[in-house]
Parts: sequence; C-alpha cells; structure tokens
Amino acid sequence: MNLKKRLRNYGLWISLASFILLVLQTFGVQIDAGKYNTIVNAVLTFFVTLGIINDPTTENKGYGDDKQ
Repeated sequence: MNLKKRLRNYGLWISLASFILLVLQTFGVQIDAGKYNTIVNAVLTFFVTLGIINDPTTENKGYGDDKQ
C-alpha cells in the first residue's frame, strides 16, 4: 500500500470527513441539516462508499482498475 499516494487523494479525505460526520450523528451530535437529514445521511454514506472502493495506486483515472 502506497500511503503517501493515498494521503494525497481527495477521495480519501472526503470519505474520512463523511465518515466522521456520520459517527458524530450516530452519537447524538446534532448537525443542522433540518428536514434534509435523510438526504444528508445518504450523501455522506455515498461519499464514504466511494472512498472505500477508491484505489489511487492504479494508473487509471477515477475508479477503474488496471488491466492485468
């Protein structure tokens, strides 16, 4: 695992920020989302998922895998 490359990846930071916000919501910290709380949770979950499946060590842009 190339840690330096992963730490420079924007997807990792969006994923971590989204994960932290979801954890804070789980423990009762109120994030002022009003009636849009469900939408905010869905967006945060989506960003966390993208960060989990992202692999910045591949040669392709985005979420594609290298050809074997």
